[in-house]
Amino acid sequence: MKVALLIPALDEEAVLPGLLAAVPETVERVVVVDNGSTDRTAEVARAGGALVVREPQRGYGAACLAGIRALERLDDPLGTLVFMDGDGSDDPREIDRLLAPIESGAADLVLGVRRGADGGVGTILPHARIGNRLVLALVRVLFGRSFADLGPFRAVRFERLLALDMDDRNWGWTLQMQIRAVQAGLAVREVEVTHRKRRDGVSKITGSLTMSIRVGAKMMYTLARERLRPR
Repeated sequence: MKVALLIPALDEEAVLPGLLAAVPETVERVVVVDNGSTDRTAEVARAGGALVVREPQRGYGAACLAGIRALERLDDPLGTLVFMDGDGSDDPREIDRLLAPIESGAADLVLGVRRGADGGVGTILPHARIGNRLVLALVRVLFGRSFADLGPFRAVRFERLLALDMDDRNWGWTLQMQIRAVQAGLAVREVEVTHRKRRDGVSKITGSLTMSIRVGAKMMYTLARERLRPR
């Protein structure tokens, strides 16, 4: 069963060539979802050997869902799907670290816990760290499971992912996946991954306080929605 890598990307023309060149041979297919870029993201992704999927509706979850639909249409059976941001903060050379617990049968979902090269908190901004801790504390209270992070770098058995019936189209994607994995009884493991400085040093999501507040509000909505969702 094949391993695929899905990279949602928005205006990442400068980063993608180096990122794609560092993807290990373990990954047999790379899908880059161009989420409405205004630069040459699609062209450089295609030149780097990736299958390019266009999703003009902005939103992290919308991009992920478009990539998943594209993979479902392919004839090749897919065993594991890896998610990674396209801004260079994740190191593709660490993909095998995420895959190991799945390949050994110890996990269905493996979450990358972001750490700096020195073992610290990486480049996560202070207000984002505070928001993460609050959301994760509520996950523990509402769903009975402790997590160390909500990072985007993760690997999951493809059939298990499809069974989660994911539908969030923006900032609640990672949180929804973790909650639904717990509710579905999936074996979830966390491993530390290196969190690097972005190309421009600013996250599109947590790079400003205003955007972080909007993301935080969506996280609260996601918590409430998933808590009340019939199962």
